[in-house]
Amino acid sequence: MTRKKFLKRLLQASAVGALPFLYSWQIEPFWVEFVQRKLPIKNLPENLEGKILMQISDLHVGNRFDWNFLIESFEKAQEFNPDFVVYTGDYVNHGTAEDHENLEKVMQKAIFGTLGTFGIMGNHDYGENWKDLGSSEEIGKILENNGVTMLKNQQTESHGLNIIGFDDLWSPNFDPMKVMKDYNPEKANLVLCHNPDVCDKDVWNGYQGWILSGHTHGGQCRIPGVITPILPVANKKYVSGEIDLKDGRMLYINRALGHSYQVRFMVRPEITVFKLERDEEG
Repeated sequence: MTRKKFLKRLLQASAVGALPFLYSWQIEPFWVEFVQRKLPIKNLPENLEGKILMQISDLHVGNRFDWNFLIESFEKAQEFNPDFVVYTGDYVNHGTAEDHENLEKVMQKAIFGTLGTFGIMGNHDYGENWKDLGSSEEIGKILENNGVTMLKNQQTESHGLNIIGFDDLWSPNFDPMKVMKDYNPEKANLVLCHNPDVCDKDVWNGYQGWILSGHTHGGQCRIPGVITPILPVANKKYVSGEIDLKDGRMLYINRALGHSYQVRFMVRPEITVFKLERDEEG
């Protein structure tokens, strides 16, 4: 082989080898997927059957990716005209003053439900070491001022749908029994819980129904069945999508819209579009 031919083939191989890197850095992190699925809920009122509930999780507003992508995604989400929108935590990446300022800009362009919009906190909303209560309080104010009803170990009923929101597992405010002690199985219940590891805690008081979580980002980079290198949960079964907990509880883990780092491979950012239906077994 001549030197010229060798260099040509080396350049070709280098170009091919760079493609996965460029894809995982510049394409997939900004290629949002709208996952559409049904959400059967026990005791759901007839007037809510067929309504749209949208889940958005893990915005991670910060300086590690262009957060205008979030606003562009909200614009696309408007096409679904959701009746309810739930935000399941991690609105910022570090909890700095700059993050808070940029979150205000993002939430001014956010999507809201025609019947109600609700949110819970994630670990990143508590800043450094997940203990900065000042950061979480500032984020709560930003969200409330922009039309999001925040649930901190609380529940609220909206048009017949009872939404239960846990504060984050790793935060100083984690106290799910504050709300679950009053769990009423006769209502049409839905739990919002940022970290799916809470599913393995003894805090559920016999709860039967769906739990909507985030936190994992689906691993961000993954080869299914082979490797999921970044998974910040104790229970490594909690990756993404629907998981039957085999005790009357069903878990759904959203893959996140934002990301801690601008890299994704085989784990596209997600907005989940649920269609509410009555659980005939309930």
